[in-house]
Amino acid sequence: MLTLVVTTRDRVRTLNDQLRQQQTGGTIVTTPGVRALGAAAVAATLRAIAAFDDFGAYNDPFDEHEFGSVVIEGQTVWFKVEAYDLDLRWHSPDPADPAVTHRIMTLMLPREY
Repeated sequence: MLTLVVTTRDRVRTLNDQLRQQQTGGTIVTTPGVRALGAAAVAATLRAIAAFDDFGAYNDPFDEHEFGSVVIEGQTVWFKVEAYDLDLRWHSPDPADPAVTHRIMTLMLPREY
């Protein structure tokens, strides 16, 4: 009999990927610099982020798929997923539990960090 063990990290990664790839399970916000690129570039950025799979130790040391970088029309755009409590005041008490977590993915230009 095969036993499947799903770790907290696996669950967090799955929930982060859900927001990143399907744009569900949280909120996506953009910085002024990203918005200034225009609606078509923002849409292209969201598509590129959904397809992004270049996660490694240099940008994803906890293997949670919470940060990455894409290039759209020659412009680098970073994305960062963070897990907050439902009041959006503090970090989530359990990022693996959507019942107590609200995810926010921020799209920003590196100079806006």
